[in-house]
Amino acid sequence: MANSRKWGALLLCAVLLAGCAAQPTATPTPTESPTPTATPQPTTEATAETVTPGTVEDRGFVHDNVLRSAANGDIHFSSYIPADYDGSRPYALFVSLPGWERLYFQGVGENLHWEEFAFTAQNYVPDMIIISPQLNDWGETSAEQTIALTEYFLQTYNIDLARVYLEGYSGGGETGSIVMGLYPELYTAYLALATQWDGDLNVLADAETPVYMGVGDNDSYYGSAPLRQAYAELCEIYKSRGKTQEEIDHLAVLDVRGQQFFTEHGFADQHAGGGAFAHDETTMGWLFGTHEEGTTQ
Repeated sequence: MANSRKWGALLLCAVLLAGCAAQPTATPTPTESPTPTATPQPTTEATAETVTPGTVEDRGFVHDNVLRSAANGDIHFSSYIPADYDGSRPYALFVSLPGWERLYFQGVGENLHWEEFAFTAQNYVPDMIIISPQLNDWGETSAEQTIALTEYFLQTYNIDLARVYLEGYSGGGETGSIVMGLYPELYTAYLALATQWDGDLNVLADAETPVYMGVGDNDSYYGSAPLRQAYAELCEIYKSRGKTQEEIDHLAVLDVRGQQFFTEHGFADQHAGGGAFAHDETTMGWLFGTHEEGTTQ
């Protein structure tokens, strides 16, 4: 996509008329509540998808937008477009995949009522578009829809391809791991939290997309064993391909937290407390830049 392409800041509904193609405890509301921003007009490049704009607004996000894809069906998502985005320069893209009880059939906007990754991310990268899909499962169908939604935004908005970030919590982490086994090169880095790994690690290793795996040592739903095992297997794959330990530390991080971390954030249950990683500077800082210099845990 060309950087010279200009968009006016039009409402998403105007875009549509133009014919453009587990339970956590309550989490405090973010201190800042930005005004919902009009979504700029997409590029004029023809696509097979169209978008029906959402009408529910919450803390700068618009909920229940629907990407209607002939190949992947209806994909519901929440979106945040910074007020100063006009298409004249590339922005980062962050895709946040929520867990159980945040899926579409469980309520419009529930993905952002309890999880705060999409909000705290704004503290790290101000020039970033944020989307949070509300899918219907955590399997391959949702993984394909996540990829389709990401590709739509890459084609439609002026996105810096070197800054495309993916995060998945709980069931969303399972979906994200499948994405990493299907099309990992689409993303700059992936953050998998309080989850298990279902995707193809060899495909991930082929792409060398950096991955950070965070979990409690006594996660009440998954335990820590699945991510420990995935991390060990990924490291062995990289070793078999001649990677040094320093190179592996750049590509794979395992972060297992004890109960104190969760207690400090107000959680007695470690799985429900997975959302506390959204407020952890080590975790979020890695996703939005630290991985570029390499991280070890």
